[in-house]
Amino acid sequence: MDNPNDVKELIPEFFYFPEFLENQNGFDLGRLQISKERVNDVVLPKWAKSPEDFIYKHRKALESEFVSAHLHEWIDLIFGYKQRGPAAVEALNVFYYCTYEGAVDLDAITDEKERKALEGMISNFGQTPCQLLKEPHPVRLSLEEVERRKSQLDSCPLNMFEHLGNLKSFFVEGICDNVPLVKAVVPKNQSHSFISQGSPDTMVTVSQNCLVGTHGWLPYNKNISNYFTFIKDPAVSNANCSSAADTGITSRLIVSLVSLADIVTCLSTDHCGIHLISGSRDTTCMVWQVLQQGGAPVGLHPKPIQVLYGHTDEVVSVGVSTELDMAVSGSRDGTVIIHTVRRGQYMRCLRPPCDSSLPLSILHLAVSWEGHLLVHTCLEGKATLKDKNTLHLYSVNGKHLCSEPLKEQVTDMCVSGEYVVIGSEQGYLSIRDLYSLSLSAEPMAMRVPVRCVSVTKEQSHVLVGLEDGKLIIVGVGKPAEMRSNQITRKLWGANKRLTQISSGETVYNTQQDSN
Repeated sequence: MDNPNDVKELIPEFFYFPEFLENQNGFDLGRLQISKERVNDVVLPKWAKSPEDFIYKHRKALESEFVSAHLHEWIDLIFGYKQRGPAAVEALNVFYYCTYEGAVDLDAITDEKERKALEGMISNFGQTPCQLLKEPHPVRLSLEEVERRKSQLDSCPLNMFEHLGNLKSFFVEGICDNVPLVKAVVPKNQSHSFISQGSPDTMVTVSQNCLVGTHGWLPYNKNISNYFTFIKDPAVSNANCSSAADTGITSRLIVSLVSLADIVTCLSTDHCGIHLISGSRDTTCMVWQVLQQGGAPVGLHPKPIQVLYGHTDEVVSVGVSTELDMAVSGSRDGTVIIHTVRRGQYMRCLRPPCDSSLPLSILHLAVSWEGHLLVHTCLEGKATLKDKNTLHLYSVNGKHLCSEPLKEQVTDMCVSGEYVVIGSEQGYLSIRDLYSLSLSAEPMAMRVPVRCVSVTKEQSHVLVGLEDGKLIIVGVGKPAEMRSNQITRKLWGANKRLTQISSGETVYNTQQDSN
């Protein structure tokens, strides 16, 4: 590594593809000359527990604050003012002359042997990139400087996963009293006109009695004395809890889903709202294309783009990633099957490990941005919670990475970045590390069973729907900027009464419990 004539660089696989470090196919790679030991998997350094851990730590190092602080130096060498001239000589950044752009005009060389010789040199030594900058590249802002600037913006929520020790819980009543809240989500794709820029996003809630609400949502605004702004949809204030069809706010997408309710057991959409996957009692799954207008979903294509088979029992959990071309389904037959989205091609079947002879069901699934697959299994017929529920983590290529037994009955879970958020029948909200599945913070007691969990697009809040119809909002506040009962900024399009705005000051008392 100290030889200046031996230019080394790490290929991209060092940061995302642990499989290249293993001889999974058992090829005969020969033996070492001295010890005669058979060559097999790559020998990892002592600081890496596994190929996955090796790649994870490499990626962490690449994305570290230290690398960010020195990124400009690399840019100066490769694309900047230290690529050529006296600055390049001083930085020992000089290469063979043929590698530089414009150093040789191959078209002007008439001698074929000379031209081929130069082409061979260029092919051997490589090509230096185009010089883009003649001045030193500015230093990237440090994380501390970024946080300081963000705190000065009008609307800048804190990332809750960076402040797990300072989470606060607030509740919103009246979504539909004493009726379980089965879905609460802020869609990632929000359509705003030029005039309404800066206006609240839309939060969608669905109650068990099919009451659908579209509420106003701002994660934070320092001009408003709160941790968040929630503007209740007036249609859900009806004491009779009218159905979704009566509220006048039901989209064609919701109507499309309701029409499938007789056979559909589970639904999931991808991160960008392009595809929806449904599982059903007849053991099949269907992938649907979501129709959009102005960036907002308006319904489903009348025919599924894929019908997926393979399970022998009811499908109870599904997940889809358009970016990774993965359609995932879990069944009461204890298997997880992965198909491609575009062609509907079968990829693999996973059977989570289990020592019991009792039937095993795959009750929940979640797919991360990087393709990690999180699976919740439950032993059917087991009366006690001990060893009944388990989390399993798989790589994007189906390798089992780890498992973690749970002391609670999972009711919903989602993956956000490097964290897993889980709600339970016992009324706890838990946050776990995705890669180790260990608890990242003490569970928060919600006091009643949790029915749904989701993380907002800014990773600023967790939305928790409860059995009694309450919406719990968990996030990080900015106490130094709180100014009680002051609203100094107009909410664009907020034609609701101010009494319908929750100022995020109604604290929901939770207790820390390690169970």
